Amino acid sequence: MINKTVKNVDEAIAGIQDGMTLMVGGFGLCGIPENLIAALVQKRIKNLTCISNNAGVDDFGLGLLLQNKQIKKMISSYVGENAEFERQMLSGELEVDLVPQGTLATRCMAAGYGMPAIYTPAGVGTEVAIGKESRKFTFNGIEKEYLLEYAFEADFALVKAWKGDTAGNLVFRQTAMNFNHAMAIGGKITIAEVEELVEVGELDPNFIHTPGIYVHRIFKGEKYEKRIEQRTTRKN
Repeated sequence: MINKTVKNVDEAIAGIQDGMTLMVGGFGLCGIPENLIAALVQKRIKNLTCISNNAGVDDFGLGLLLQNKQIKKMISSYVGENAEFERQMLSGELEVDLVPQGTLATRCMAAGYGMPAIYTPAGVGTEVAIGKESRKFTFNGIEKEYLLEYAFEADFALVKAWKGDTAGNLVFRQTAMNFNHAMAIGGKITIAEVEELVEVGELDPNFIHTPGIYVHRIFKGEKYEKRIEQRTTRKN
């Protein structure tokens, strides 16, 4: 039986080196791989290119790597409430490639599907289109201009799931699915941290979001802060 479990987060990030390109899953602060990010901070791995929905906030998520200037380039769709990200971007210390959110997700999925490029109407007529090849297509009877966008090439994808089994099959929970699945299938090597790690056969196959064939390493995370994923209640 295939077992992709690693003992801990240090073993999980083995092979990640300075200058590599990483996909980092999660949507805003929801469903981010907290343990993996913390390990990168501790190991002081630097000059990273990070592909992510956003860069976290100043003291959480990818913001922790930005504080230590471990990220050389951010490819994202949302700046977020991150003063350090803004400062580094405006000063020229950080390279930033802002990508429409749908295009970001699709370029991740294209990598997983083995498609080197896609055509999309997103960004036509804006700064996003500068320097990019475009072409007109007639689709559903309407002629439009489309941009050629290339699939991402990431050395590693770091994702976080609600549940996973020892073969790497993953189940995400609600909003945390955003970008995690797309990036899980798009990395050359995918590392998943999960809240609950179970044996093969314990997950209902009808509810598995990412098949284990895409996942190379999996481990049980711990001490999740979950700043967004909280239940808000009030007294009547």
